[in-house]
Amino acid sequence: MLTRRAALAAIALFAALPAAAQDLPDLGGREITVVTENAYPPLQFLDGNGNQIGWEYDAMAEIAKRLNAKITYENISWDAMIPAVSEGQFDIGMTGITIRDDRKEMVDFSDPYMHSEMVMLVRGDETRFTDAASFAADPDLLMAAQPGTTPFYVGVYDVLDGDEANPRIKLFETFGAEVQALQAGDVDLVLTDGTAGKGYVAASDGGLKLIGEPLGAEDFGFIFPKGSDLVAPINAAIASMQADGTIEKLNKHWFLDFKQGE
Repeated sequence: MLTRRAALAAIALFAALPAAAQDLPDLGGREITVVTENAYPPLQFLDGNGNQIGWEYDAMAEIAKRLNAKITYENISWDAMIPAVSEGQFDIGMTGITIRDDRKEMVDFSDPYMHSEMVMLVRGDETRFTDAASFAADPDLLMAAQPGTTPFYVGVYDVLDGDEANPRIKLFETFGAEVQALQAGDVDLVLTDGTAGKGYVAASDGGLKLIGEPLGAEDFGFIFPKGSDLVAPINAAIASMQADGTIEKLNKHWFLDFKQGE
């Protein structure tokens, strides 16, 4: 039996918790399949030993702990992810997915767990252009993009001439392939969200840098099949993590303290 002092201490501790943390549902050990691409450090990627790590993995592990769920992971390419989740092949998709109205027609989104800005990623020795206008003005410069992504459309409509078939846009299947092409000199610019851009710059030892002003802002969310009963529990867990500082700690670890490869 609790002593009166212990009982009062427990009550005080409970009262100090954020409301969202007090009201989290218990999923009873439910197995949840999460699909990702492992191509966006520091959100999710493979370390030197082939381990799946990153901000989203840590966040999902914390969500699972708070909701009493068991997570298993699968991998898929970006262009297949939203259709696969929409068809119910997986319970959740995570890969720094921008919340957009057109995507909401296919999948449900969680509440935003991160806010990011679109940035220009270039080689560390790049001097031919310094912003979107000077890049657009030089017809010899090439940009890498994955079709159907937010960076693709920002590049088409905010950097170039609005032509989705513009030959200056070279298409790649993965973001990692874009960065490899940039480093090899096959393209001159990669547009990406600020989170991935900072991750690659931190890992490049001066080989990459960010230039110009941000081209836009975006909110990231997890995706679910339409009507999924997981949306509300995941939102509750995200709210509790925001309220108690867990998300802030993850941001500090993955964007300030961590360097890829350590």
